[in-house]
Amino acid sequence: MYAILDIETTGGKYNEEGITEIAIYKFDGQEIIDQFISLINPERPIQPFVIKLTGINNEMLRNAPKFYEVAKRIIEITEDCVLVAHNAKFDYRILRTEYRRLGYDYHRKSLCTVELSKKLIPNMPSYSLGKLVKNLGIPLTDRHRASGDALATVKLFKLLLNKDIHKEIVTRSVRSNPKIQIDTKLIRIIDELPAITGVYYMHNEEGDVIYIGKSKNIKKRINQHFTNTNHKSKKIQSEVSIVTYEASGNELLALLKENEEIKKNKPKYNRALKKDIFSHALYKEKNKEGYLQLKIGKADPDKKNIITFTNLAQAKSSLEKIVEEFGLCEKLTGLHKTSGSCFNYSIKKCEGACVGLESAESYNQKVQKVIDKYSYENKNMLIIDRGREVDEKSVLLIEDGDFQGMGYFNLNFQVTNIEIIKNIITPMQNNRDTQHIIQSYLRKRKPLKILEF
Repeated sequence: MYAILDIETTGGKYNEEGITEIAIYKFDGQEIIDQFISLINPERPIQPFVIKLTGINNEMLRNAPKFYEVAKRIIEITEDCVLVAHNAKFDYRILRTEYRRLGYDYHRKSLCTVELSKKLIPNMPSYSLGKLVKNLGIPLTDRHRASGDALATVKLFKLLLNKDIHKEIVTRSVRSNPKIQIDTKLIRIIDELPAITGVYYMHNEEGDVIYIGKSKNIKKRINQHFTNTNHKSKKIQSEVSIVTYEASGNELLALLKENEEIKKNKPKYNRALKKDIFSHALYKEKNKEGYLQLKIGKADPDKKNIITFTNLAQAKSSLEKIVEEFGLCEKLTGLHKTSGSCFNYSIKKCEGACVGLESAESYNQKVQKVIDKYSYENKNMLIIDRGREVDEKSVLLIEDGDFQGMGYFNLNFQVTNIEIIKNIITPMQNNRDTQHIIQSYLRKRKPLKILEF
């Protein structure tokens, strides 16, 4: 659990500042579950330059509560939380100073989004909150007011969690959680999980990830893990301490993230992904008459394919649908082995490429349409689909036929600047598995939008 905060102060000498405004958003990694926002009477004058910067003046704070009046609420909302702030050293120091004046020793673990951003989003021109969120397409209102800055920090932190492929942030948070008895553990874990699409992470008591999975219904899938009686499931049940998750908004992003993070983190109870997740592929070749032939073959890393398939049955079923949709010849796709015309020609669904009645030029145009639809080779495109929230969309970036990564953007942000898209995406490996996942998804489902550039 995280307490994401921002504090505005009077300015002045080091450790003599007073708080003028505080905003705290309690964040569970997915959404805000509680919040506290208040002006504070600092009982000392505000520096003139601070008044100009924040718009908060001494008159506004005359009837505001003093810090001792809100101190208990701040302790409660930050209990068992990791404090998160942009330049956390400053906000944490100010809070501890205020509590020290009351004779109370305030301690929390903390994370700084400046430091995390420098690590997870390197080479940005500036890491000040205003300039950073602008370059990431994150909306920011009420700049230099606690609520506006804290809310922007929530959105920035959510992006950083998504980019943290090695789950270092979550692991540190899990380690700080109080431990619970094993007899109530599994029931409590299931009760706290949502029935949403995403990726889930099982952690042991040390916070280490021991299993990663994806599901269209995380709550239901975890329940299956905890009710299975096979050897592996029993081992997981005995070791798991907490389950964290990331909503993906759609199944494609969940598939890609699961594939990437299993390979990156190598959890002990995930099978090592030594083999490709597909066995067959669709290839093209030109025969001596000049016709492009589509043929199913075993997946070969040295051959360029159009589409990949999990197994031979899936490959044949998909090719039959392609033949039907594009009016291709069964003979030239290997579905009907014959020395004469194919069966579809006899029922007038083939225009006679099998017996030379349809020209190679005409037939090859149909084959090219198949390639254009199912292969993104050499293409520059954005695949846009549902996001995790109603005001959000997901985006996959493909450049020159290579998958670059995935991310999310707010609907208030127009997808016109590719450089901003590159900043918000989580870079991911471009390999045969990711190509298979994307092609399979596009073949079976239609995303909201595909933009080529």
